[in-house]
Amino acid sequence: MKYPIGIQQFEKLREEGWVYVDKTIHIHRMVSKGTYFFLSRPRRFGKSLLMSTIETYFKGKKEFFKGLSIEKLEKDWIEHPVLHIDLNAERYATTDELNNILDTYLREWEKLYGSEEGNNESLSRRFLAVIKAAKQKTGRNVVVLIDEYDKPILQAIGNEELQIQLRNILKAFYGTLKSADGDLRFVLLTGVTKFSKISVFSDLNNLEDISMEDQYHDICGITEDELHSVFDSEIAIMAECNNQTKDEAYEELRKRYDGYHFSANAKGIYNPFSILLALKNKNYGSYWFSTGTPTYLVELLKKFDFKLENLSGYEASANTLDSIQLSVDNPIPVLYQSGYLTIKDYDKEFKLYTLDFPNEEVEEGFINFLIPIYTSVSETDSPAFIGNFVRELRSGKVNDFMKRMQLMMADTPYEIIKDLESHYQNVMFIMTRLMGFYVQAEYRTSYGRIDLLITTENYIYVIEIKLNGTAEEALAQINDKEYTLPFTADKRQVVKVGAHVSREKRNLENWVVEY
Repeated sequence: MKYPIGIQQFEKLREEGWVYVDKTIHIHRMVSKGTYFFLSRPRRFGKSLLMSTIETYFKGKKEFFKGLSIEKLEKDWIEHPVLHIDLNAERYATTDELNNILDTYLREWEKLYGSEEGNNESLSRRFLAVIKAAKQKTGRNVVVLIDEYDKPILQAIGNEELQIQLRNILKAFYGTLKSADGDLRFVLLTGVTKFSKISVFSDLNNLEDISMEDQYHDICGITEDELHSVFDSEIAIMAECNNQTKDEAYEELRKRYDGYHFSANAKGIYNPFSILLALKNKNYGSYWFSTGTPTYLVELLKKFDFKLENLSGYEASANTLDSIQLSVDNPIPVLYQSGYLTIKDYDKEFKLYTLDFPNEEVEEGFINFLIPIYTSVSETDSPAFIGNFVRELRSGKVNDFMKRMQLMMADTPYEIIKDLESHYQNVMFIMTRLMGFYVQAEYRTSYGRIDLLITTENYIYVIEIKLNGTAEEALAQINDKEYTLPFTADKRQVVKVGAHVSREKRNLENWVVEY
């Protein structure tokens, strides 16, 4: 089987015999029922291939759809002029980069369709003139496809002045589409995030957002049924290469790459980029994160003093998840729309979505990504660091574990540490989550809350951290509030650790241990 890794052109994919998971039934549904659409999906989820497929369809190239669902559904195959913009290529460090890429597209179309609007006119006026010229020259209404519409704004997170300037350019440019309504056949904008209509789409308020609609939940990505029907023989080979049964291979793939939910009632979706690379390489690797983490996410995490324990089980309303304000005041919607968190449950009574990591690949990659942000350990050194943590905790070497934690916390950047106690709880949460142990920050009992709980096969570690107080006082709190009471029937050895964080040294200063 030929895996189309990195191939985003539908015609090339079909001509050269690369595997294609048929999504054309969704395309037919869209073009039959509406004109203006918006779709947000995480990066590397097949948005660009979807756009290319739609472009080929609207160019009337029926031969590329032989054997696909839309071949039987579509009768007319009418060719339309297609204006396709991809904003993914630039860094957008200045407004000139955005102006230049839009100008390049407009020059190409002005030459193709003979638009007479002068280059001294605004980008939005030239865009409107191109749409009208394309309609006049071909006699057909125009299709507009804008891929990664939000890339310029996301790149400018952390630079509010530049972000506003980029927003204003895009707002005027996208607003042209409403003025051109009579000349348009179909419009689709895709991106990673959905910025609120007030900030970007105020002049284009007729977009139908299909991002969280049940009927389009699998328009990108691979479903469980598709995995079985398209890749079953390949998974049998993968199982053999990894000394597994086929059922074990399916379970491993599900655990690593499944779990994305884009609506309240949707079944899980596999990340297509990761699943294709895993099958191609016959190896359960971490592929999505290997392509790099967006810089805007780094900026957001530096900006907010966010308790990482809230990443698992965070409850949010549809309004919270549905759009992002230009001045981002909560990292959760960005983490959700970027694919780092996904829907795991829905409370119909209160209309609340429960969020969590979609799968092991994302959780492991995300926690790995956090280590050099929150600690002094580099990304290259973190695997060895984690390995030592695991060995020390499994063997009951609590003092070695705490010394390693102390070393890791040294020289943490000042801009990261806003609230000292919560910062160190975050650090310990990162490390224990990555090690694969059960950890629950501020674990609740009937008598109080444990700062950190770590369990291994033979040990239960109950750790209390004091910023205002001594290590002895922290240990006394564990005993006075009977934090270990829920574990009295457990056969594992309970280890109590009271720790003191020094404000002056900004580090763990000392600790006491009791068995």
